[in-house]
Amino acid sequence: MAPRLGRARPRQPWPSARALLVLPVALIVVITVVDMRAPYDVHLGPALVIAPALTPSFAGPRTTAAVGALAVAAQVFLGVTHGGLGTTNHIVQVITLTVLVVLTVLYSALRMRRQAQLARVRTVAEAAQQVLMWPLPERIGAVRIASLYLAAEDEAQIGGDFYAAARCDGAVRVLIGDVRGKGLPAIGEAALLLGAFRESAHRRVPLTELAATLDQSITRYAAELDRPEEEGERFATALLVEIPDHEPVTRMTSCGHPPPLLLSPGHVVTAPSLRPAPPLGVQYGVEHALDEFSFEPGDTLLLYTDGVVEARDERGRFYPLADRVARWTGDGPEALMHHLRRDLLAHAGGRLGDDAALIAVHRTTAVHRRHHHG
Repeated sequence: MAPRLGRARPRQPWPSARALLVLPVALIVVITVVDMRAPYDVHLGPALVIAPALTPSFAGPRTTAAVGALAVAAQVFLGVTHGGLGTTNHIVQVITLTVLVVLTVLYSALRMRRQAQLARVRTVAEAAQQVLMWPLPERIGAVRIASLYLAAEDEAQIGGDFYAAARCDGAVRVLIGDVRGKGLPAIGEAALLLGAFRESAHRRVPLTELAATLDQSITRYAAELDRPEEEGERFATALLVEIPDHEPVTRMTSCGHPPPLLLSPGHVVTAPSLRPAPPLGVQYGVEHALDEFSFEPGDTLLLYTDGVVEARDERGRFYPLADRVARWTGDGPEALMHHLRRDLLAHAGGRLGDDAALIAVHRTTAVHRRHHHG
């Protein structure tokens, strides 16, 4: 199965929130006791606002209001203890604390509303991911596959990158691509290309004809939806790969997409020299080239989108993908994805500037016929 972005963390259970509630309540008690024991000219009452200010970090507006009411009650109690509420100083302190508590409760309510909105967005993104990005089979034909998708947008689990795999008459076909733009607006075009690939990949047509079909789909889509000022704005890079079961080769057709890396035993990493055509949707009717390379048992083909190699560290340096994967050429696809996820996020400081997708395709020595419909 493809490793995915982590889902939104569940809300803390009530016992944890109740335990945290001890902190603001204890603060109110401590501040009240210390103020009562302090010299007459020392007033710690204004510090009571700290308690309701902390509460929204782990509780909702009702709990925040309850803590705020307790703080105001403590302030009133201190006023009575220190000569009564008739003094201007005590009246101002009580009114000020009450206003601050009201503002804190309003902030807590807005924060809870924002969290609910983000949860709904994540739910929609997750549903779109499940419908659009079908999990790739772990084994299909003569290869093992693992994939990784890292979305740049916090609220989304899917963006403009896409991939798919299909079985076709003794061969495996894999598609990876990148729609112009990122995030949720790019999902429609990604869905279009994935649908066209899944519909056509099973047919006995060469990769060049399959690439032309995808090009026709996005061109027609753009013609129907684009306004005149948006002409030429819809396009996508794509790489089509075919791996025959009984031939130690791989065939590729590139539409403006970065070339894959071939990982061989012994820490050997090479980049096949492709003859790419323009991206899909840029120039309809262009001729696509078919490139063929050796792909022996034990080799791994690493497909990726430009969000991987364009990830920058704090000094602005790009991620050196070929250098990094050289140390993991002996690992299986799943382990390779695990290493790359951790290393890529560490390089980018935990946040990517663009969506990133990777697929590791490992050539095995046997054909697993039970996955003919993967």
